[in-house]
Amino acid sequence: MKRRKFLKYSSLAAASGLTILNFPVFGKNAPSNKVLIAVMGVNSRGSFHLQNFSKIPGVEVAYICDVEDGAIKKGFDALKDVARKPIVEKDIRKLVAKTDFDALVIAAPDHWHAPAALLGVSNGKHVYVEKPAGHNPHECEMLVQASEKYNKLIQVGSQRRSFPNLIEAKNLVSEGIIGRPYMGKSWYVNNRKPIGVGKVIPVPSTLDWDLWQGPAPRKDYKSNLVHYNWHWLWHWGTGESCNNGNHELDCLRWFMDANFATKVTSAGGRYAAKDDWETPDTQIASFEFGADKVITWEGRSCNPYKVEDNSRGFIVYGDKGTIVDGTKIYDLGNKLIKEIKTDINASSTDIVSSTGNADVYHLNNFIESIRGNTKLTAPIADSYKSVLLCHQANIAQRTGATLHCDPKNGHIIGNREAEKLWARSYEKGWEMKL
Repeated sequence: MKRRKFLKYSSLAAASGLTILNFPVFGKNAPSNKVLIAVMGVNSRGSFHLQNFSKIPGVEVAYICDVEDGAIKKGFDALKDVARKPIVEKDIRKLVAKTDFDALVIAAPDHWHAPAALLGVSNGKHVYVEKPAGHNPHECEMLVQASEKYNKLIQVGSQRRSFPNLIEAKNLVSEGIIGRPYMGKSWYVNNRKPIGVGKVIPVPSTLDWDLWQGPAPRKDYKSNLVHYNWHWLWHWGTGESCNNGNHELDCLRWFMDANFATKVTSAGGRYAAKDDWETPDTQIASFEFGADKVITWEGRSCNPYKVEDNSRGFIVYGDKGTIVDGTKIYDLGNKLIKEIKTDINASSTDIVSSTGNADVYHLNNFIESIRGNTKLTAPIADSYKSVLLCHQANIAQRTGATLHCDPKNGHIIGNREAEKLWARSYEKGWEMKL
């Protein structure tokens, strides 16, 4: 997208509508346009959110929530140019009980996403939660129920749903430019290094390890967990499929009007090194949707050789043509018939934001939905279905089974071992409850 168009969109979105959250009147009758937010988890992605939310007119960061002193410093550094400095509250349970902010943004580790989101909406807050929306399928389903029960918005961080170029491309596909879409291919590659074998060591004085673990059953602190390597351990993380595959799989499900998969398979493993890394560093997953559609995802965490000259992307194949990354459309003679221009360059190595400041479209959508001026582009009721694909791929991988699933809700049929991975156990006193 051109910078001029981007700035025009941002200013229009930010200027429209008035509201005050936790107030029953929206739109033109609202008494204030200020939205106060709190951000949980500010070491990396959360600091990016601090910067970008604070630049939206009428939005202020009221609180920072993190359990590590170095991360908190990063959070304040991200807001160095902001007049109002946020208050720090390390315990999310105490934070959500406060009544002087309106929305909770969650960028904490995966095992915290759903429990924190539930705490947020049950305490009257709208929620923006990074992908994956839950550590397991059951948590995602609970958030759908929670959003309805507490009448609060939950936006999932599937930011591509808000990109103007992809919205245009999706509309063209719906209008039939490539005919009937029946196959989708997606991929993600990186060059991640081994994480080694961690040693049990004393918890650093700068970290509240008990709060970091939160709802997860307690384990000893090890030297190779915080800040990032927890992604590759099942106890806290969800692997590369949920970490990155979610984005392209979501685009494919969106473009192809796919709902719940009926058959899921996965092949791969931890091949690149022998260390504490548990999730696959190499994975090829396939998802069938009845007899009409199939989607595949290839993840290579430790070999960066590109596919179609891109480190990440997706292709939709139809009976009249093909669309690549939502930007290039070909006929069946492989002739380029339309190109949608964009300045968005996805980078697999950028752990903060692979799509740069274009993410602000999605943040704006969240704020404007709260103000009553538009609808969420990635509401939990739909977005959890994309996260579910990632979880199903992981379950198929861990059990070595072909999963047969109910087309009405994605639940696994006839495999008790796989069904055990649908949910998790919690530390006593931290259970998720609607």
